[in-house]
Amino acid sequence: MSLGHACVDIYQGAVAALVPFFVSERAYSYAAASGVVLAASLLSSVVQPLFGALTDRWAMPWLLPVSTLVGGAGVALSGITGSYTLTLAVVAVSGIGVAAYHPEAARVARLASRGSHTAMSWFSLGGNIGFAAAPLAVAAVIATGGLRASPLLAVPAVAGAALCAATLRALRAPGAATGPARAGRGGEGRDDWPSFLRLSGAIMCRSIVFVGLSAFISLYVRERVGGGDLAGTAALFVLYVGGAAGTVAGGGLAARYGRIPVVQWSYALTVLAVAGVVLVPGPALYLCVALASAGLYVPFSLHITLGQDYLPRRVGTASGVTLGLTVSVGGLASPLIGALADATTLRTALVPLIALPALGRLLLRTLHEPALPEALTGRPRPAEAEAPERA
Repeated sequence: MSLGHACVDIYQGAVAALVPFFVSERAYSYAAASGVVLAASLLSSVVQPLFGALTDRWAMPWLLPVSTLVGGAGVALSGITGSYTLTLAVVAVSGIGVAAYHPEAARVARLASRGSHTAMSWFSLGGNIGFAAAPLAVAAVIATGGLRASPLLAVPAVAGAALCAATLRALRAPGAATGPARAGRGGEGRDDWPSFLRLSGAIMCRSIVFVGLSAFISLYVRERVGGGDLAGTAALFVLYVGGAAGTVAGGGLAARYGRIPVVQWSYALTVLAVAGVVLVPGPALYLCVALASAGLYVPFSLHITLGQDYLPRRVGTASGVTLGLTVSVGGLASPLIGALADATTLRTALVPLIALPALGRLLLRTLHEPALPEALTGRPRPAEAEAPERA
């Protein structure tokens, strides 16, 4: 599942990586290039909760390989379309494929992990790796063959579809009573909407901080530390590598200390780390970037499982919101940060990012640890069984 997730999320990062080639080969303006990115990311994020709601009503295990192929096909066709309108259309189709994949994949991964926070963190890590690998894949294909070589970008989609099909066969999803086609649909338990909404609010705060840092940390480090492009690239690398390490660490920490304490402390760490990014001068800034990355990504997979357990009867919807709609807020807020930087300074524009994880921590203050659904544990949850699990 983790490798399949990586193959899908390559297409989330590939559209942005294609923008320089659209500008150079097709003479797109910056506004036109931004429209291509918006067509993929915004549509994907908005549609994702709708697919989550659909998977709550009907079994759709077949959606995993099909959506993977659709996501890859859109990007593969984007380099050979003859018009801007067609380019927008195929990129939007790719975004829909990515959106269709995530709610069902998160539910299947949760079932396959049998509630293991560590296993879910590895599933999330796959997506992070795929996103980070997208610029390398696009550069390897387009820089050598031009946009006309874009059909070669379908290769990860084919591999990902095969991995998804193999996973479904292993779980025997189509006919098994306990397979992913059934798990999480109409399950036991009561949906806790107030807790889910507070969690979603915290995730939106986290999204704005991460997207803001991703967009501007390279420029900011060059201003603060010097060193030119190399210094900025190094800071961005630290941000992504720290995120990968934090995602894996989050599952292990949650298994030891519980999800809620780990998520709460991660947001508290992020407040201090982002303050360091904005205020600390010199090379120590890189340490602050690493700490901010860890604080932002330690709770990444835990957000998904908490959302699923707060809405045990609507696991697909929970996955679609935590993976899609809340994440899109960061992309919408990024232009506001840029506008503030144009009007003042980049440092001033980043100052509000310090307050957002503090707001997220406040929203998380009263959250409780939800119980794992019986479908994941394979056994009922009597009260007397809770003590050994805590031990």
